[in-house]
Amino acid sequence: MAVGVHRVVIVGSGFAGLFAARRLEGAPCEVTVVDRRTYHLFQPLLYQVATGILSEGDVAPPTREVLRRQPNARVVLGEVVDVDAAARVVTARSPVGETALGYDSLIVAAGSAPSYFGHDEFAVHAPGLKSLDDALEVRGRIFGAFEMAESEPDPERRAAWLTFALVGAGPTGVELAGQIAELSRQSLRGRYRAIDPATARIVLLDGAPRILPAFDERLSARAADRLRELGVEIEPSAMVVGVDADGIDVQGSDGARRRLVTRTKVWSAGVQASPLGALLARRAGAALGRHGQVEVEPDCTLPGHPEIFVVGDLMSLDGLPGLAEVAMQSGLHAASEIDRRLGGDPRPRRFQYRDLGSLAAISRGYAIGQRGRVQVWGRPGWVIWLTVHLVFLTGFKSRVAALFHWVFSLFGRARYEQSTTLRQVTARTASPSRPG
Repeated sequence: MAVGVHRVVIVGSGFAGLFAARRLEGAPCEVTVVDRRTYHLFQPLLYQVATGILSEGDVAPPTREVLRRQPNARVVLGEVVDVDAAARVVTARSPVGETALGYDSLIVAAGSAPSYFGHDEFAVHAPGLKSLDDALEVRGRIFGAFEMAESEPDPERRAAWLTFALVGAGPTGVELAGQIAELSRQSLRGRYRAIDPATARIVLLDGAPRILPAFDERLSARAADRLRELGVEIEPSAMVVGVDADGIDVQGSDGARRRLVTRTKVWSAGVQASPLGALLARRAGAALGRHGQVEVEPDCTLPGHPEIFVVGDLMSLDGLPGLAEVAMQSGLHAASEIDRRLGGDPRPRRFQYRDLGSLAAISRGYAIGQRGRVQVWGRPGWVIWLTVHLVFLTGFKSRVAALFHWVFSLFGRARYEQSTTLRQVTARTASPSRPG
């Protein structure tokens, strides 16, 4: 690295981190992107990896590939374990040891993780859907459930394998429910001999009184109607209070508890900030919000540390939601602030979020969307959803591959990403493998 060149360290290669890095292309600085993964994850499409539509490569292009034509950017694989705000040094740990990365400007975009509301033990039997590992695990559990049902002679145990419980009725839960319904009713038709996949139960639960609470009530109702047409059972005002290998315990609005026997559970009921937020709070005197997000100034910097930006899901500012669009725009804002400073303009600019609307794909050919008072649903909504996701997918190869899979999904029943092993079926509860 050239002596005297402004050093920018970006923690995280998600939407916020990657958009920040690309915004600094051509700027008079050296950019280092550090992350514990070597790819940029298009998180909104993880549910399609989990249901066999897309491959992991379609939603996770290598970060080095994305930044290959940006000479002032480099990538470091490692997990950030310390931030020394006084010395302006980030420490990243990898199998080869610890690496100290000095910085003049720091952008922290470490993202978020599933929240089990104080019951982290639920994760063993009900994985979230926030990472590529999660998506592959959930895919193994979903397709593996049909395989286990095919081999299970006992009717009650077979029914348990063919019952899918999705906890959380936000966009992820709703989209996953719709895809599992289509998978069982259409894509897997005629694939098995001892079972009929169409008899599978898909149960969508949420503590809120309706699904998709961030959307207008009318759109939420349309989405619910579409899910019911697909055979999804919707249970609002249902709190999950227990999770184990054989099922979940549900508490209704009247306080009564009941048991849902199911071997396949997926959790999308809440998120919490990356643990890096708590580290920043200790090392830089930052304050934390309700879900562990770091409270920032209007320009996304830490109070007392104008050289440190916190963006994306990790920041707490004006009640902004943890959406991909917020991450993209805040990452761009942080990079623009650094670029302006390097150009001789030190005045901070307030981050202004532009709400471009929300979309959710309920099933193939059917999506809902809203922006302000404008609402769309059905096939027009799906076309808009398709266009937006193609635009924001990173890399030409990813766009072509995704479009190919979507076309086949829309006009046919094929899903090519169904590979499952016995170990993936049991996932985190698997026992050590034996030779032979």
